[in-house]
Amino acid sequence: MPPRAPPPPPPQGSLTKNRRMSSKNGAERSAYFARREAARVLRRVLQGDDARRATASIKSLVYSPSVRNKRATFALVCQTLKYLPILKDVLAATSILNRKWKKQEELIYVTAYDILFGQQAAVMGDVENFLILHKDSLQTALALNSARHKVKKIEDILQKNDVRVTKPRYIRVNTLQVDAESVIRELEKSNFAVSRDDTIPDVLVLPSGIDLHDHPLVLNGSIFLQGKASSMVAIALSPKPGWKVLDACAAPGNKTVHLAALMRGEGKIIACEFNAERVKILEKTIRRSGALNVDIVNGDFLDINTSDPVFKEVRAILLDPSCSGSGISAERLDYLLPSYKKGDDADACNSERVKKLAAFQRKALLHALSFPAVERVVYSTCSVHQTENEDVIKSVLPLATSLNFELATPFPRWPHRGLPVFEGAEHLLRTDPAEDTEGFFIALFVKKCNSAKNKVSRRTIAGKSMPSLSKKFMRGTRCKPYPLCKMSAMWLYKNLAKQRTRKCRHLRGMMPKG
Repeated sequence: MPPRAPPPPPPQGSLTKNRRMSSKNGAERSAYFARREAARVLRRVLQGDDARRATASIKSLVYSPSVRNKRATFALVCQTLKYLPILKDVLAATSILNRKWKKQEELIYVTAYDILFGQQAAVMGDVENFLILHKDSLQTALALNSARHKVKKIEDILQKNDVRVTKPRYIRVNTLQVDAESVIRELEKSNFAVSRDDTIPDVLVLPSGIDLHDHPLVLNGSIFLQGKASSMVAIALSPKPGWKVLDACAAPGNKTVHLAALMRGEGKIIACEFNAERVKILEKTIRRSGALNVDIVNGDFLDINTSDPVFKEVRAILLDPSCSGSGISAERLDYLLPSYKKGDDADACNSERVKKLAAFQRKALLHALSFPAVERVVYSTCSVHQTENEDVIKSVLPLATSLNFELATPFPRWPHRGLPVFEGAEHLLRTDPAEDTEGFFIALFVKKCNSAKNKVSRRTIAGKSMPSLSKKFMRGTRCKPYPLCKMSAMWLYKNLAKQRTRKCRHLRGMMPKG
């Protein structure tokens, strides 16, 4: 039997049409899945905002490893939040968001935005089919909404709440892997206009709006997308190569790996992070940077025993504790949140949340100052509130002075200093959100050189010689700073007496009877 002849090739026009259909279907599938990813992010954003307890910024949620189509998802989340008040009005007017669809509320918002203001939802899931069926009703309700607000375009309503800040794109060169000149040459090949920052040599400045999240230099750890103010924190601490350094609240790890670069990979950095999920992000950052001198501790910084051999030789501590984030609200895109109102910052300064944060910050700073070998401590926040900044520093100054610390002046030529609420506030550093695009606060404590006059023996309290505390006693006690007074001496004597009593009872129990 003769072999069957191969089928004739399709016409050239048919091949082109098939390629176009395949490309179109691929783009539609990508948009379909991006809407689902955006809905999941939107749910977390709205739940956190409703509880006034957001655990991560919009950008952090979108650029997490679990989100695949980051660019499309980010655009959908931001645009849906921007149009959310209008979308709610339109959906309420059409009674579309009934009990059946309430469980998919966020996906309804995202898809309704796409149908009314974005691209047409061509790949159909149940939600897309349902909203396309009611598209005429949605468009009628939208027109009535515009008429009620007396605007020709719906964008005129949105402009009233638009507080976006245009700022340049800052990147920090990871000098563990590459030098700044090499990065500049590589970026210039892509026709990017690049310049060096005038304050921080390893920070480069690019025009606003450039998205580098998927750039090879970012993915291989040669550069980090880190703001200028954030990059000033590790430099303020300035640990020397070979030191043992503690990053007290380390995740996501940008400052941790900056410390490693400043130390040229020498010495040891202990990165402490309480949240197990954020530890995963920290690990990823460290791997990407190529830093080999970082150990991670998944635990509470306040639970660290300062007499533990691992920590008693720590010479520098970077403390960047949880804060309100009020200095980076524009960067966090907080103005897109339903709860955002202009002028909220003034009220937030005295809110219960900020007061609780300040109490934790003060406690953490006191603990940092209590480490026996520590010489330099940096306290920083991304907050503009005095409650979290100058007030915290003022409250710990008496103890810091008794431990032989003084405030030093990081970046002496920097124009913005601390609010003049106490003597010495001129040593503190602030960055202005309006001028510097981020609102950061930095305080640097430096231990004075020990002298015969100032040196205080660790075995002398209130002028009385004290016996050394046993390792067993110290291991079971969280080490905290106490004022040098008779009350602290009484407290120590009392605990030592209890220890001796327990030991005597234990020995008596071990003696043979009769």
